[in-house]
Amino acid sequence: MVQEIKSYAVTDALSKGRKFAEAGHRYRSNFERDRDRVIHSVAFRRLEGKTQVFTPGVNDSYRNRLTHSIEVAQIGRTIARTLGLNETLAEAICLAHDLGHSPFGHAGESELNSIMKDFGGFEHNRQSLRIVDFLEHPYPEFMGLNLMYETRLGIAKHESTYDSPKDDIFDGANCSMEGQIAGVADRVAYNCHDLEDGLLAGIIKVDQLKELEIFNHARDKINAERIEDGLIRNTRTAKAIIDILVSDCIETSRGKIKDSAVETVEDVLTLGENLIAISAANDERLKQLEDFLFNNFYLHEKIRQTSDKVKIWLNDLFAMICERPTIMPRYFQNLAEKEGAERVVCDYIAGMTDRFCLKMLEKVD
Repeated sequence: MVQEIKSYAVTDALSKGRKFAEAGHRYRSNFERDRDRVIHSVAFRRLEGKTQVFTPGVNDSYRNRLTHSIEVAQIGRTIARTLGLNETLAEAICLAHDLGHSPFGHAGESELNSIMKDFGGFEHNRQSLRIVDFLEHPYPEFMGLNLMYETRLGIAKHESTYDSPKDDIFDGANCSMEGQIAGVADRVAYNCHDLEDGLLAGIIKVDQLKELEIFNHARDKINAERIEDGLIRNTRTAKAIIDILVSDCIETSRGKIKDSAVETVEDVLTLGENLIAISAANDERLKQLEDFLFNNFYLHEKIRQTSDKVKIWLNDLFAMICERPTIMPRYFQNLAEKEGAERVVCDYIAGMTDRFCLKMLEKVD
């Protein structure tokens, strides 16, 4: 179904453009090119080998950062298309939102931030922007991917429940609604899919969830008792939660957009609140699920076994590479002369997959 593009949606004509001027493409919009540049980037391919919750390789059925990013993009596209916004821009931001994630998930990010406390810290959203602006280098004319301003803004402003505060490098501008969509889509995706993976792993038991309103609502919606296969029942429950939240987001956002009376992209960027949101009631239900996952899944002994090791691994690897910078590719060695050894070693480690990080650790004397 083709939707009318609203006046407050970002378009090529209304965009602030690229840092380095480029000729337009014959049959792809600028935001389609951004999306494709993200997909073709080295950092995007490496997401396949980075932890979502479980270390890749433990079980091929669990999510990794790549599958998570694709799932976020699919949710984001649905919301954007239905609301008459720029679907391709929303998709590009969703696909890029985790490019800067370190190996070993949030445990890896936390430890890299600790290691870098005297050198500017580490935060994966800022790192994602650093990747698309600087570290990726597929073009001879400039560093980075030279993405459109609005794509970069959406990456820099991305927020989720577990994101750390970050520098405001875009002069206080709010995010476009396409960027706001990425935040909601991410939150919906990781909570629902982490729930599904936790049930699959047997770490979460159905009986533990019966106090959660949104879980019970989803079970009622699919008439769960009629589904005999437990795996299918759990999968359909997780998908029903997504449907409940996405539908709620669409209707709530429609109301907020109407009440705000925004007419242009600039109206959205200067507004002091997000217009893409989940209703207060369902936001509270989602918080209940988040609290449950934090206490019963992310802090579970089986998950923490790896998290506790990550501190040792990353500290050992950081020290080794700082002492032996020639172990890095020549490109990073050259950057270290301009950017400082610590920052570039952090860049190098943050870009590693879990597998490659462990392989590098074998070189520690």
